[in-house]
Amino acid sequence: MKTVDNTAPSSCAVAELAELGACQALEAYRQRRLSPSQVIEDCLERIARDNPRVNAFSHVGADEVLEAAEASTRRWRAGAPKGPLDGVPVTIKDLTLTRGMPTRLGSRTTDPNASAEVDAPISQWLRDAGAIVVGKTLSPEFGWKGVTDNPLHGIARNPWDTELTPGGSSGGAGAAAALNLGMLHQGSDAGGSIRIPCSFTGTFGIKPTFGWVPQWPASAMSTLSHLGPMTRSVEDSALMMSVLAQPDGRDGYLGAPCRLDWRAPAPANLEGWRIAVSLDLGYVEVAPDIRARVVEAAAQLEALGARIDWVDPGFSDPLETFNTLWFAGASQVVEGLDEEQQAALDPGFLDIARRGAEVSLSAYLAARRHRAELTASMAEFHRRYDLLITPTLPIGPFAVGHNVPPGGPYREWMEWTPFSYPFNLTQQPAASLPCGLDDRGLPVGLHLVGPKFRDDKVMQAAQLLQARLPRLTPPAMT
Repeated sequence: MKTVDNTAPSSCAVAELAELGACQALEAYRQRRLSPSQVIEDCLERIARDNPRVNAFSHVGADEVLEAAEASTRRWRAGAPKGPLDGVPVTIKDLTLTRGMPTRLGSRTTDPNASAEVDAPISQWLRDAGAIVVGKTLSPEFGWKGVTDNPLHGIARNPWDTELTPGGSSGGAGAAAALNLGMLHQGSDAGGSIRIPCSFTGTFGIKPTFGWVPQWPASAMSTLSHLGPMTRSVEDSALMMSVLAQPDGRDGYLGAPCRLDWRAPAPANLEGWRIAVSLDLGYVEVAPDIRARVVEAAAQLEALGARIDWVDPGFSDPLETFNTLWFAGASQVVEGLDEEQQAALDPGFLDIARRGAEVSLSAYLAARRHRAELTASMAEFHRRYDLLITPTLPIGPFAVGHNVPPGGPYREWMEWTPFSYPFNLTQQPAASLPCGLDDRGLPVGLHLVGPKFRDDKVMQAAQLLQARLPRLTPPAMT
């Protein structure tokens, strides 16, 4: 490893450095207690030590990362940081173009020798803000499922128990966030792919209102797909969103500019808020220990002054609607591949793509109509409620190498993620916040769903709850 200049004074022990968040690191840079070179070298050393156990990364930077850290250190010493994230280590999901790094999409059908010559908007925004991209994180092939393994890079594992999945499709980011291998992590979510791994790994992430974070090239899943942060704290996700939520004309689905102050302080309490809590949406079977953690979190919301109503939002399971749109999107990916390439695909992905190719125009348009009806229904629901609270998932992490829990009632991954995909259909902001451990000692996620365009409500409630709920850290890996 290249030697870096670590002459800046430091009062942080190595263990403390490994626990440092982005907001804390930036304050340490300002006070000259730490340098970006120290932080980045420590991050790369811990990736080298821990990644072989969890397989979170598809690519890790080396000398170019250390050179960027040295440049950042010089800027901080001169009192002229490049931007609000100068010197912060970040990771980018393997589905997102990142200049100078491979974007393989988890697929053997992609060119092993190609590195991106241009950044996707969010990669550009992060670099422009001074962030240092330490690597790319694992995704299932084309991000198609709720666990993270692919034919190219193998299986990502959960830091809480490496025999279990970290979820997906942003499972590499979830594992990296849980171990603080980088401080800010980019995820994408077209059916739960930020929130699922956050629930399974005990981290925080938000799927922001659709259109506020630009996505280019466009996702095959079209307007289901949201980009957002995955971090160890609400504050770090707010910091990341303050950089990501800006327009880019290359995104053909981009909405109106986001004018939220992502870093605005939370209110002192939730007096005057009316919050709906649904343990099962009226149709989901949820593990008793997960229900118990959500009930305990709801009590904390009530203690903060919110009025709690135990009520379901009133819609039936929109799985068929979601699958119609999801499978059709998958078919568009496969359509451009020849027979040899198709034979190299994850068989599960190829199966849903072929099913998507059989979706009729009538069925597709009917799914779009049902989606619009669900969106209108939730808009009416949120005229009465500031937030909807549910479990993020009805189950805990299960064995790696499986798309569904072995021996369970589920046939496909979407069936064990019933709380997430409805709110991709409605494009609402939705976050997963750790709310304790299940009976196996594994993380449980609390799902916070807000009205469209009111991501501030989600973030404010999450910030207040975070102070009252246990912070989760994976046990040391042996």
